[in-house]
Amino acid sequence: MHKNIDIRIKSVEPLATPAVLAAKLPVSEELEQSITSSRTIVNDIIKGRDCRLLAIVGPCSIHDPAAAFDYAKKLRALAEEVSEKMYIVMRTYFEKPRTIGGWKGLIIDPKMDGSCDIQSGISIARKLLIDITSLGMPVGCEMLDPIVPQYIDELLSWCAIGARTTESQTHRTLASGMSVAVGFKNSTSGELAPALNAIKSAMQSGAFIGVDKDGNTSIYRTTGNDCGHLILRGGDHAPNYYEEEVLQVVELMEKSGILPSILVDCSHANSRKDPKRQKRVLRAVIDQVVWGQKAIRGFMLESNLLAGCQRLDGELNTLQYGVSITDGCIGWEETESVIRNAFKTLKAGKSDF
Repeated sequence: MHKNIDIRIKSVEPLATPAVLAAKLPVSEELEQSITSSRTIVNDIIKGRDCRLLAIVGPCSIHDPAAAFDYAKKLRALAEEVSEKMYIVMRTYFEKPRTIGGWKGLIIDPKMDGSCDIQSGISIARKLLIDITSLGMPVGCEMLDPIVPQYIDELLSWCAIGARTTESQTHRTLASGMSVAVGFKNSTSGELAPALNAIKSAMQSGAFIGVDKDGNTSIYRTTGNDCGHLILRGGDHAPNYYEEEVLQVVELMEKSGILPSILVDCSHANSRKDPKRQKRVLRAVIDQVVWGQKAIRGFMLESNLLAGCQRLDGELNTLQYGVSITDGCIGWEETESVIRNAFKTLKAGKSDF
């Protein structure tokens, strides 16, 4: 019999349902309450009801759960230290969008060998999020695959839609139903319109096809998300975190009928992909906040236990502990330094960075 379906599918494997995984790795009532409280704080910052800055800090991507947990313990102590002026959420990115090829993240390829053991990846990710949030450290992820949230969304306090997917209607509608505040990045070229349109789109109710907790294909009808915000990450030609650019963005958001609520990504094009420049970006951001720019609600830093990055070339036993295998990060000592300096500046109300 002639086959005319799945002609390019090599195999189909069953995946445990979100409900089955949740039963194996449950969230306690105490932890659920803690995450609910954290979400409220994040939402209040995004909406301007809490005057602290939201700081999304952590590795570019997580490939080693042990190193990520070690990092989380350090970050938790620092978060407590600066809590008067900042609310820190750990960046726990498990999915990596790729322009052409490369490692697609811990959920898709946890063994980093191309085997794509997705079942293990989702389990590892969920357990790690439980472990980190149990420390009292809230977490945030980038949402890439629209089914993945069913496995981990109850553990998140914040999430982002990346520069490559901000224009995707699927992700905009997904964001309209997410239980957390969602940041939309401007495009890789630097255009703002796609992100602003995404924020407005996510505010509206919608419907999308997804998988429910029991694995059934379902129609999700959403209420709309009123905690969408803009993430400035720079563009191909120039950064966009300077005072003039931020003022223009605020004006554009107001004209578009969007509450000006901005996070500045200190990495990516804003740092010209040089992790050492992140502190310059943060300094400029903090200066603007001190001088009264209330639309800036926070910032993002790519940080790890050790500075820099390393190539994933197949020799996993040679990988250095605590070093990124994707974008370069600043190390922990510099992370402490720049966060503490930012805290002192915010507390003093004047720039002495």
